[in-house]
Amino acid sequence: MNRNAFDKLVAWKNDPDKKPLILKGARQVGKTWLMHEFGKKQYQDYVSFNFDEEEEFKSIFEQNKNPHRVVELLGLLSGRKIIPEKTLIIFDEIQECPAALNALKYFREKANEYHVVAAGSLLGTLLASPKSFPVGQVNLLELCPLYFDEFLSATDQPLYKYLIQIEKDQPIEKVFHVRLLEAYDLYLLIGGLPECVASWVKYKDPQRIGKIQKELITIYENDFAKHSGKVNSGKILLVFRSIVTQLGKGNEKFIYGCIKPGARAREYEEAIEWLVSAGMLNRVYNVSKPEHPLKAFDQLNYFKLFLFDTGLLKHMAGIDNSAILLKSDYQFKGALTENFVLQQLQGFSDVQPRFYADGHMEIDFLLQDGTNIIPVEVKSGEQKNAPSFKSYINRRQPQTAIRFSRREYARDGSITNLPLYLAGMTKKLI
Repeated sequence: MNRNAFDKLVAWKNDPDKKPLILKGARQVGKTWLMHEFGKKQYQDYVSFNFDEEEEFKSIFEQNKNPHRVVELLGLLSGRKIIPEKTLIIFDEIQECPAALNALKYFREKANEYHVVAAGSLLGTLLASPKSFPVGQVNLLELCPLYFDEFLSATDQPLYKYLIQIEKDQPIEKVFHVRLLEAYDLYLLIGGLPECVASWVKYKDPQRIGKIQKELITIYENDFAKHSGKVNSGKILLVFRSIVTQLGKGNEKFIYGCIKPGARAREYEEAIEWLVSAGMLNRVYNVSKPEHPLKAFDQLNYFKLFLFDTGLLKHMAGIDNSAILLKSDYQFKGALTENFVLQQLQGFSDVQPRFYADGHMEIDFLLQDGTNIIPVEVKSGEQKNAPSFKSYINRRQPQTAIRFSRREYARDGSITNLPLYLAGMTKKLI
């Protein structure tokens, strides 16, 4: 598989001011595979240490703080000479060894000539604990499930090559538009988790995909009890399982009562924060004003939650594959489409998407591009009717406005219509 994050790893390698790199992201998004591919293709050699599988590795870090001594001992354990800048050092499942996580700051301060990449499950949940996380001493890179272009690269290379050469205002031939929409529908079924994509490439069997998705959900739910620490794992599970219900209610805002009757914010705030930090949920805040800078207008008690992978959401919602493939209408279609678009927009800018609702209108997403605020409307079909969106444009006169739908790539007055399959290329095409 080709991963867009690989280029970011190469840029990190070539950065003279780099720090040890931590690869964040939910479990099963391909962190281990990516680190090993990076080591194979960009270095003379690489050594990998998994703290979940090899207990003896932990004692090296617990008994030594000198990074040069640590490297010497790791070389003895691996049977390979670790050469500065030539050998990539990989620490996997590093959350299982707090001493190794803490040691990254010593590599930064005393042995930065060594190239160190680390990854682990639920590392985001440690960011709030300065004692266990070397804040300011590491570079961070977020790895998400495969974006649509990465998915297409794995499943249909000719179509992928067509997709990536699309330029701003370029007409898309009907035959390619239809094929790309079919690939988009397939992505809704499979999602972007590498195991699901690899299974599809090998077997083309939807039942296998469903089985894998069911198993992955079980793994994630088991993680809640294993790694939640002081946060009540039962509350995390209730929040996680409520997402389908939340999104199915029109997705105006997160409603605590959907978790269970009588639920209150103070009971579940930590559980939500844990799931967001773990990379399992994407949170989108409502803003009181759709103005730059968006973050200044966040309403912290008014937000939506989306699942980190659209294929898993489809499975959790119990949507039959035929409903998507036959392009029929179903209750959850709009929510699934919004989840897809948000997933593709994750890398649009350093400012996460927001949404806007003032009682009279709702804008699905707001993007910040420099000082420009871009309103986004998401449609699951070819429909154009969007009174709130048009009213917003008339009142605010934004420089750019985007509608995602199944319609062809075109400009409609002040609105740019982008087919759903181009959501991940928004930055390039606006």
